[in-house]
Amino acid sequence: MDLGLDGVRVVVTGGSRGLGLGIAHALAREGAAVGLIARDRGGLDKAAAELSEHGQQVATFAADVTDFAALHTAVDDIALRLGGLDRAVANAGGTVGGNLLDSDPADFVASFALNAGHAAALTKAAVPHLRRAAGPAVVFVASITGHRPAPRTAYAAAKAGEIHLAATLAQELAPLAIRVNSVSPGSILFDGGSWARYRQDNPDDFDRFVREEFPAGRLGRIEEVADVVAFLLSERASWITGADLVIDGGQRSPSARRFQL
Repeated sequence: MDLGLDGVRVVVTGGSRGLGLGIAHALAREGAAVGLIARDRGGLDKAAAELSEHGQQVATFAADVTDFAALHTAVDDIALRLGGLDRAVANAGGTVGGNLLDSDPADFVASFALNAGHAAALTKAAVPHLRRAAGPAVVFVASITGHRPAPRTAYAAAKAGEIHLAATLAQELAPLAIRVNSVSPGSILFDGGSWARYRQDNPDDFDRFVREEFPAGRLGRIEEVADVVAFLLSERASWITGADLVIDGGQRSPSARRFQL
């Protein structure tokens, strides 16, 4: 299916590796120009070299997405170099600390800043550019942990906030014709990712997790999430806003971890 993204300009946070880079590849294959924001300059340079094989324009900016002033500067710089900005993907995220009893309350604030906070800051920085675009859209990459209680309490609460933020911003930005949606991936397996490390360190627990929690007998792949994000950013999804699309293959529990006192 041609998604009609040829010539569209998209900024992706956390775009130097993993799911963010996979999303950038999916967009570039559809003809989009991509701007990547991440902390690691070396990783950004490597990602840009990979993406250049698609023949589309690539711009990068090294910034910590929790430094909201630097994030705003990064968005403006990428928009300048791409000649504008039509779409945005808040992909960066993660957890600071763990559960309530083994974390400091400040860890919850930091986790919120990294996930929902950065998504809000990215969107606000992008709005002046998006309101001049045709078919502007934003996608937040959340998690099924935002739907279903599981260990890493700080992360779960932050992702739940991110999902609700997308739904609320869809209402707030509708008068500007800016669509806002989120996706909630299940567990995604890729080289260098957290589940690959967990499989290596805890092979028996990983095998049990796959056997008991996944109807298809496997974890998800990056491409299976990236293609949905590309669709949501396209005019093919023009009547979808305020939605959260779960991409988990019917996964039951979000985590192989267990709460322990």
